[in-house]
Amino acid sequence: MIRRPGENAASRTLPGRWRPAACAALLVSWCAVASASPSSVSTPELDAFAHKAMQTFDTPGMAVTIVDGDTVTTHAYGVRKLGDASPVDAHTIFPIGSNTKAFTSAALAILVDQGKLRWDDRVVDKLPGFRMYDAYASSEMTVTDLLVHRSGLGLGEGDLMMFPTSDRTRAQLVHDIRYLKPARSFRGGYDYDNVLYIVAGALVEAVSGQRWEDFVQQQILDPLQMHDTQVSIDTRTGDQASLHAKNTTAVRGVGQQSVLKTVMTGQVFAPAGALQVSATDMGPWLRLQLDSGQLDKSKRIFSEAAAKALWTPQTLIPISALPEPVALAQPQFEAYALGFEVQDYRAHKIITHLGGVLGGVSAVVIIPEKHAAFAIMLNSEDVGTLFAVREHLLDSLLGLPSPDWIAGYKQVFDGINAEAVAALKSPAKATHAARGPSLPLSDYVGVYRDPWYGTATLGRDGKGALTLSFDHSPGMHGTLEHVQYDTFRTHWAMPDVEDAYVTFALKPDGSIDQMTMKAISPIADFSWDYQDLRFTPVHVSK
Repeated sequence: MIRRPGENAASRTLPGRWRPAACAALLVSWCAVASASPSSVSTPELDAFAHKAMQTFDTPGMAVTIVDGDTVTTHAYGVRKLGDASPVDAHTIFPIGSNTKAFTSAALAILVDQGKLRWDDRVVDKLPGFRMYDAYASSEMTVTDLLVHRSGLGLGEGDLMMFPTSDRTRAQLVHDIRYLKPARSFRGGYDYDNVLYIVAGALVEAVSGQRWEDFVQQQILDPLQMHDTQVSIDTRTGDQASLHAKNTTAVRGVGQQSVLKTVMTGQVFAPAGALQVSATDMGPWLRLQLDSGQLDKSKRIFSEAAAKALWTPQTLIPISALPEPVALAQPQFEAYALGFEVQDYRAHKIITHLGGVLGGVSAVVIIPEKHAAFAIMLNSEDVGTLFAVREHLLDSLLGLPSPDWIAGYKQVFDGINAEAVAALKSPAKATHAARGPSLPLSDYVGVYRDPWYGTATLGRDGKGALTLSFDHSPGMHGTLEHVQYDTFRTHWAMPDVEDAYVTFALKPDGSIDQMTMKAISPIADFSWDYQDLRFTPVHVSK
């Protein structure tokens, strides 16, 4: 759910900051060396850099895993939860978001190795009942197509089926994907999505006869002895990072850092982003990638052919210029493979991916030429810290001179946030609150249906105000405030949910034709894909 800051202000995800003095007081560093071989990453230098980055962006906690040749080190910083002195350690689990996708791709690779599946198999032949909106895409989509973001669906389209939570089953979500109207032609270009990775998880279940969770546990996590890792986002352990964000203002990422009250829950989205992993457990996963699926001399998790497939570029990713302060990180090529991105960094090939959930972000980077890799996990949405530490580690492992990445990313994200704040202030001056609504509030009351999301219900509260409930998202309900004409805005009762404009279009006879929505913040995460909803009245009170 994270995008680089160069594409446009609206596409980046959730930066934030916290009080630097508090971060300095709570910073803890821990390092465990799994081998005596020297590493090209200096622990004192990394500790100092991490300390400064966390101070600058006000990050509560972070864990880092580095594999450098035969050396595996883990580094832990800060606290698991604001207001609690318990430090992050090597076994603290963090949600890794979309870095789960590589585990789903690896699960499919194992099934390919077992002869139960081929990458070019048609999904509909293995998963009866699977349909896309377009008949051609339905009949021709392959296993590979599920994983490489070229389905025709728009950016993040369908995420509100499951985000931040849902009462749907995975099977129901897979069924309802047929109602998602594509933004472009099948295989017509790159648009990142999450919902087809849920289909990929359902495919694992259909072919293996096991739940995605059980297959990943038995075929990947257990052999790698990833004993801390949890396959459910809902699992709670004693050594677990709490999640944080800056959500006290209209622009998420501006304001004071706080513990989130609303986090992502439920099993429906697990194959796309539900794993919780510790720094210790990231070590064997990264080594497995570097060793092309080899676990030890006598056992493999997946074959060399499968490993090659996971890293083979499939879909070109359009490149936009990064802002000048961080332009040195500009890739010259970028493509999506199977759960990984392949790109260059300062003329060196890397395999990488970003991950994000509400309140946490992560990055995985593999440098094949150096037989090195690392993972970074944060218990906050501070992508400034994530990117700065990532670039610092890349420069260290590649032996490159390193600019001041912390200052560069601070300048970039301060600018993005300032533009967003200004954008929200500007339209307010032109709002005509006295104009509208066109109908009595009672005429808006009723049940509305979007083809893919399902139903939303408008009612009245005890004070007569309009209320809105997303019927398949438990807890996602609130009041509507009139803005102007036939546009209202939400005030969600569930904390930490991005508010949206709600606009009604009328038919010539004055009845309601449809209800559409749009996130209020110009930098809302793309998973709040309100803009893709088209609600029409099912039954409206008169």
